[in-house]
Amino acid sequence: MRTTPITISLLTIQLISYPFGKFLARVLPVGPLNPGPFSLKEHVVVTVMANTANGTAYAVDIVLIQKIFYGQDFGFLYGFLLILTTQTVGYGFAGILRRFLVTPAAMIWPANLVNCVLFQTLHKDDNDFGNTWKISRFRFFCYMALASFIYYWGPGFFLTVLASISWLCWISPNNVKLAQLTGGQFGLGFGAISLDWATIGSYLQSPLVSPWWATANVLAGFILITWFYVPIAYYNNVWGAQNMPISNSKLYTVDGALYPWKKILNADMTFNESAYEIHGPLRLTSFFALTYGVGFAGFASILSYIALHNGPQIWKQYKASRDENEDIHAKLMRAYPEVPSWWYYLVFVAALVLSLVTVTVWDTKLPWWGLLLSILIAALFTLPVGIIQAVTNQQPGLNIITEFVIGYWLPGRPIANVCFKTYGYISMVQALFFTADLKLGHYMKIPPRFMFTIQMYGTLLNTLINLATANWLVNSVEGICTPQNELWGCSNSNVFFSASVIWGVIGPARMFGPSSIYNPLMYFFLIGFLLPVPFYFLSRAYPNSWVRFIHIPVILAATGNMPPAPAVEYPSFCFVGFFFMYYLRNYHRGWWAKFNYILSAALDSGTGISALVIFLLLQLDPSYIPSVANLLWWGNDLDACPFSTAAYSSGIDQRCIYGPFDTRACPPDS
Repeated sequence: MRTTPITISLLTIQLISYPFGKFLARVLPVGPLNPGPFSLKEHVVVTVMANTANGTAYAVDIVLIQKIFYGQDFGFLYGFLLILTTQTVGYGFAGILRRFLVTPAAMIWPANLVNCVLFQTLHKDDNDFGNTWKISRFRFFCYMALASFIYYWGPGFFLTVLASISWLCWISPNNVKLAQLTGGQFGLGFGAISLDWATIGSYLQSPLVSPWWATANVLAGFILITWFYVPIAYYNNVWGAQNMPISNSKLYTVDGALYPWKKILNADMTFNESAYEIHGPLRLTSFFALTYGVGFAGFASILSYIALHNGPQIWKQYKASRDENEDIHAKLMRAYPEVPSWWYYLVFVAALVLSLVTVTVWDTKLPWWGLLLSILIAALFTLPVGIIQAVTNQQPGLNIITEFVIGYWLPGRPIANVCFKTYGYISMVQALFFTADLKLGHYMKIPPRFMFTIQMYGTLLNTLINLATANWLVNSVEGICTPQNELWGCSNSNVFFSASVIWGVIGPARMFGPSSIYNPLMYFFLIGFLLPVPFYFLSRAYPNSWVRFIHIPVILAATGNMPPAPAVEYPSFCFVGFFFMYYLRNYHRGWWAKFNYILSAALDSGTGISALVIFLLLQLDPSYIPSVANLLWWGNDLDACPFSTAAYSSGIDQRCIYGPFDTRACPPDS
């Protein structure tokens, strides 16, 4: 719910749990709670369980927008069942697809390599490493984590401008067009850089994990969409774009005023067509509209890309027995009894039944057949998307296509729309999250049945933590999820809400149908489906050229997090990725092999712990140290562009801040 999310990652959990495990092994009496020294496998189990309990559940946004925007509160039990079922219904898919996504050696899951290296670092002495770089990895980790902890007090509190340095804005501070193009937070990020690790990895994860070829595809997609197509659309006033800011997720009327969405809803939160005719069609910023078109193309490209590149592999793996082509990990894991398939089926059936109870007992307006359709969509795409993630560390999402489908079938029902989207999208995400942890257990030789048990426990804990924390913040933080609260602006929740109006209230038939100005975006489905074809044949014709690294689904999914992700994150992420994953990996292999993943873990750990300390010490209750907690000076102006943080958060009509300026909408002092 922070405006700029901070991720307390799996790596941070690894760091914190290690000294606790060593301490308890020393002080607890030997027995069932202390069978001996704190081992590597115990550490893996603790970390996986905690990781399953960590992170924000997607369904929390449903509870939040119901309370904050739609004025609905269905109670604790509804929220608990909604979050629990959306977190667990995908586990059945993971169990069924283990033989395709976990066992094969080709399914690498690159993010797990970082965790494996850190586990080995913490539990084994590695002072000798090919007579190169004598400092141990553990000591290097401690130094870098401490440095990251101290450094983050700058971009995290005292000098937040480091999170987005839009230095080109300084050339002409009052030039609105320059700010639109170069602003890192609210513009397109030309030339903007970030010196904040939290910003660099906030939406794209660590650039020290993704292979360079995947990062290069992300960069290509970002440049093509953000720096090429968006300026063309905006400055040619496509879709009346210049009546609005160049990039955000807010909703507008035809003349550029904020859209009065409440006035087109009935008392029961359904669409009022007569009121819609009065207030007119909805308009989006050019960036927001284009991201939907690119999302259409990205979804379609998954189908053709997987069919061309991985279809034969999937079919071969389907026909192959478990014993064929096993690597050393698979052979060693045969020592442990496998999880019976009926365990996964039981979890799936139980989650499905509770899901049906949740959406039908409470007035979500999602019929039972809608829930089943959403889960069917997730089931169909878990394998192809899982293959992409296992190889590239990038995950194309189904959020757009799910809200598109239910928006056509059940328009005018915003809560039904977001419930359908969440079950259809997050069931796949959770299946792959579960699968990634299974692969980590596969690498570290953890008994599969034990992995299953701790993941179930962690998921239950995650549900309780998410719901309790969301309720506490809503009741205790003033102005939460509004522009007036700079720290708790709920960037993700606001995008989630805007999508509920676009797809749920108004519906895709009105937004993208034949009579809509956004109808040409529908052609992106065809474009996306056809795009992988020529590159596939080029890669076959030139198998040793750089063409083989072009990955259309990753290119099209590059800007899937924008908005709310700021533009400054992308070039910074890609530059860091190039330096570590290409330059150091190729030209300083010894250092890279020993320290690259450790550095990623240290930066995540130091930044995450520092953010936690800053929040608890200064931001939870600013009245503790008011003169410091309310630190206002130019170093804390987020973008240092004409639309400053203070102006952006003041609630003034956005045209008064970004331009083009319309004095009818602007108060005299703006």
